[in-house]
Amino acid sequence: MKYSKLQNGSDIRGVAMENNAGEAVNLTEDAVKALARAFAVWLKETKGENIRVAIGRDSRLTGPQIVKWAIDGLNMEGVPCTDFDMASTPAMFMSTVLTDDPFDGAIMITASHLPQQRNGMKFFTRNGGLEKTDIAKLVEIAETSMEKPAKETPENSKEDFISVYADHLCDVIKKSVNAEDYEHPLKGFHIIVDAGNGAGGFFESKVLKKLGADTTGSQFLEPDGSFPNHIPNPENADAAKAIVSATLASKADLGIIFDTDVDRAGAVLSDGTELTRNALIAMMSAILIREHPGCEIVTDSITSTGLAQFIGELGGVHKRFKRGYKNVINEAIKLNSEGIDCELAMETSGHGALKENYFLDDGAYLMVKLLIEIGKGNDLKEMIAALKEPKEAVEIRFAVEGDVPAVQDAALKALEEGIAKVEGWTVAPDNFEGIRVNADETHGNGWLLLRKSLHDPIMPLNIESDNDGGCKVIAKDLYEILKDVDGLVIAPLAEFIK
Repeated sequence: MKYSKLQNGSDIRGVAMENNAGEAVNLTEDAVKALARAFAVWLKETKGENIRVAIGRDSRLTGPQIVKWAIDGLNMEGVPCTDFDMASTPAMFMSTVLTDDPFDGAIMITASHLPQQRNGMKFFTRNGGLEKTDIAKLVEIAETSMEKPAKETPENSKEDFISVYADHLCDVIKKSVNAEDYEHPLKGFHIIVDAGNGAGGFFESKVLKKLGADTTGSQFLEPDGSFPNHIPNPENADAAKAIVSATLASKADLGIIFDTDVDRAGAVLSDGTELTRNALIAMMSAILIREHPGCEIVTDSITSTGLAQFIGELGGVHKRFKRGYKNVINEAIKLNSEGIDCELAMETSGHGALKENYFLDDGAYLMVKLLIEIGKGNDLKEMIAALKEPKEAVEIRFAVEGDVPAVQDAALKALEEGIAKVEGWTVAPDNFEGIRVNADETHGNGWLLLRKSLHDPIMPLNIESDNDGGCKVIAKDLYEILKDVDGLVIAPLAEFIK
């Protein structure tokens, strides 16, 4: 098969098990072995022959088998592998930088929040996660260089690295809070975790409890790749409802929810207020702008006008960039290379990366920053009290039929030409993705963003308004502009404006 079909931006993703959805298995034994072996070949080009690679997985049912195949692939190039068993994506990166004898590379077996039949591979060196171009190179190696004879099998090992990583998180909290009881800076606080049966259960036992917190009411901590309780995704409505209910029922000071591999997170305050999307970015911005006055914050393209105002009022600089966690991270790194102090790169999805933490998108580290504030006695809700959230927000996804790029371009051209025909509409400045339009107070009092999907044959539309019914006002004007674009299925928009 063509392994390029498994590339999903900077990851490998595929169907790993038989399923009721009728999807054919394509993340096969041959594919995993070839791609793992290609990673070894690629690493050796810069690191030399004597390299070590770590491997870990989330709770997916196919994880143990895929780990075994990946180890076999690495071994075929003579590369010894250390199996971390259950781990998080951030922990796998940290294995390349954290200890006195860091690994040369790491592989995480995960498909994040995708359905249980799917799985994938993420690759790391101490420079961070591999880029899209790097994955393309691995694919090329896997497809062209796998006829070499296998080398002598090296000796592999096992390690409980998630405990090493958890101890690191504990040390960050202890040093930052510097409480009278240094070893237990969270004593007296009630904090719960919903791990969604993914890999994040360690945070409850190895971080919160260890630091003295009461974790009564935590739920779904046991790894279970069938995900029997809810999808492990902080953005999912059922998942959000579960952590809000658990936080209120247990009367906790804070509720924390992770996605499957713990590179994303969300939180709930004691009164049920959700810290996700704009609110979580605002919280992290408030912390980092206080610590680094005047710093820049990079976000994805769909963050709200209220968030931009909030960051500006704190004295920070907001840059709204492209969707895709690697896009915002790379933009933040670029800004720092130009001498601009950018401390946070964050998507509304919950992917958040801090300069102080290698610009690693680490959901657990985001929660560490919140715990430090709690440990110091700061009121989280008060910290973002000035954040103005929109009254309405909606996302609509248009299917695209036929020549996808041509249809997408035609839709954006129609919108670009149609803006001048709608009273009260103006093009938003400094937009880096799709077309963002501001609507004045009498024509919806908000904004819309129409863009191309990063990976799928669709066009996502986001609309926000500060008026009741404002999203529908904006949508009606947009419908008249897009209704004649061939190949753009705008039935969902027609349904919305009824």
